[in-house]
Amino acid sequence: MIHQHIYAAPKPGMSEADFQNYWLKVHAVQFAMKIPQIAMYKLNLRLACSIDTNPIWGGCAEIWLRNGEEQLASIQTPQFLQGARLDEPNWAAFWMTVGLDCDNHSIKAADVPASAVKLIVLSKRNLKNDVADYQKRRLAELTAGATSIPGLLKCQLALAVEGSYAIGESRFDEVAHFWFASAADAEAAFASAARNVMLPKAADGLINPSQVYPMLVKEHWLIGPEERPLVQGA
Repeated sequence: MIHQHIYAAPKPGMSEADFQNYWLKVHAVQFAMKIPQIAMYKLNLRLACSIDTNPIWGGCAEIWLRNGEEQLASIQTPQFLQGARLDEPNWAAFWMTVGLDCDNHSIKAADVPASAVKLIVLSKRNLKNDVADYQKRRLAELTAGATSIPGLLKCQLALAVEGSYAIGESRFDEVAHFWFASAADAEAAFASAARNVMLPKAADGLINPSQVYPMLVKEHWLIGPEERPLVQGA
């Protein structure tokens, strides 16, 4: 399963609130959800928080596709070509869009309440580390560090797929996911000593501290969490 992250920002002159409303209630429903190869689809819409005071993006979509063949087929469908892609300039600054295809790894598994919030952290590794070594060590590092985060309900690490490095460097290497019961619980974790587990800042660490982009979000499932079957002939 390919776990795709798509970060988007409002087009010039559009408020974040209008951008988020359009993405959730218009673009997702009328266009993106109609792409038949999408197995699961979630929107994460940005919430204001103390560690994201100068936001770049207003949200992040998570899309799950079963394999590379279905991913390629999805961007060749009329639902994408004449639908989702043509609609993007109506709400998003498409030149700011960032996509990252990932393999997902569970660090801490748990059910979370519908009222939960999530911190997602997009990061680039320190380039002194090769990809395979970084990924192995990063999984171990976060597994050990997650136990110290107060109020943490669930944690996952999404690492860029191997194909991201087929030609040169991937723009980013990971998206870390941290779930909390409430925004207040998330803020308490941000104020704790475990902040550096979520937002690495050591210059000699695995992550480049100058390329760490946190966003507190509210999740909105649009397809899922159960996988949607592929319609035959799609």
